[in-house]
Amino acid sequence: MTTSPDTPRALTARAHAHSLLSLGLPLIGGQLAQYSVHLTDMVMIGWYDVTALAALTIAGTIFFVFFIVGSGFGWAVMPIVASAAGTDDDRQVRRVTRMGIWLSILFGAAAMPFMIFSEPLLLALGQAPEVAEQAGLYLAVASIGMIPNLVIVVLRSYLSALELTRIVLIVTIAMALLNVALNYALIFGNWGAPELGIVGAAIASIVLQVVGVIWLVLYAALKTPQYALFRNALRPDWEGFRRVFSLGWPIGLTNLAEVGLFSASSIMMGWVGTKELAAHGIALQIASATFMIHIGLSQAVTVRAGRAYGRRDEAGLRAGAGVGLALSMAAAFFTIVAFLTIPELLIGLFIAPDDPARPEILAIGALLLAAAAVFQFVDAAQVMALGMLRGVQDTRVPMVIAVIAYWGVGLPASLALGFTLGFGAVGIWAGLVVGLAVAGVLFSWRFWRRSSRIALPGVPA
Repeated sequence: MTTSPDTPRALTARAHAHSLLSLGLPLIGGQLAQYSVHLTDMVMIGWYDVTALAALTIAGTIFFVFFIVGSGFGWAVMPIVASAAGTDDDRQVRRVTRMGIWLSILFGAAAMPFMIFSEPLLLALGQAPEVAEQAGLYLAVASIGMIPNLVIVVLRSYLSALELTRIVLIVTIAMALLNVALNYALIFGNWGAPELGIVGAAIASIVLQVVGVIWLVLYAALKTPQYALFRNALRPDWEGFRRVFSLGWPIGLTNLAEVGLFSASSIMMGWVGTKELAAHGIALQIASATFMIHIGLSQAVTVRAGRAYGRRDEAGLRAGAGVGLALSMAAAFFTIVAFLTIPELLIGLFIAPDDPARPEILAIGALLLAAAAVFQFVDAAQVMALGMLRGVQDTRVPMVIAVIAYWGVGLPASLALGFTLGFGAVGIWAGLVVGLAVAGVLFSWRFWRRSSRIALPGVPA
């Protein structure tokens, strides 16, 4: 029987889609703007000095590893606040957000010494002295920005959970634009500023992170006074602390497992050849940009799932999850079309027209984007299912699944297909597809199994 557009089921689906898009589009825009900050740093430092670019590549990776682990506490705030807001528990909203900020500050402080004294470690790992020196300088300065960077994640999660996502988009875009201006002044010595090179990029990052924190703190205090978010900010709340910690550390390690797999793929690609590594880096940048769409939708699903979870609304949870997954699959379809029809155009944006290696890199890159097209659906499925699981506050089992899928399956598959079977660069990316597919299937199975039990208070999933 055909469902009329006016039936309750059709209206429910439209309502879920409208809610997810209203919530998710600003988050997608915010993710793309945040990604542009990293891309801008790479491009502008690349214009300044090749050695500085190499140093920033290494330093940026180290900074990001600490950040992605520490951001687990900020991400944990989102589903707990969404669930508490769904039941009008204002006190719980305040408690977990405040303790999320505490945990982020503590983690950032613990990470700083490793970055400040990173140069000897980089030298021990075989990096060229000039690269290790510049990378060490960058990290020593940029480490100051770790704490405000992590606090921004907490405040973004808090505001997103309350469905105040437009400010998240506005602040992130403003930070991206400020980053360009500060880089232009401090890297190159323009507008009367000193020419500081890679250190200038680090200072620019600190300034925009502090500005971002101040802006979000003021907005949260003025826009959501009912939560009295910063009242008794220095008073410990050990119950809230334990809750955020227990939910957050598995999120951080799950993030690290996935990021680590793609970092390992870069190392393996270097074993294949220089041109393959260049093509891999470009294709990965393009795929990462499109992945921001699914990250934004995943965060929106986390919020909506968290609210349904707080109300013990099984039907609403499952319906919203299905609509979110459908939207993500639709976005993946258009990405696949682009990757298969205009790969040379996309890859060519990153290569100088007169570069003698351009034809070979374009050819390799086109093959890698074809492989990326294959994993669009599975990558979308795994990140959406992960967002759903976070919404129902299930993070420890997904962490185990992530380690098994990415490192127990994906990494061996890349090694086998890329080297044992001799498929080279394409084989490495095919291995990524296998790992992501396993993660997508297991995450999805876990969510649908868990969601069928949330209507039973006191019964563990």
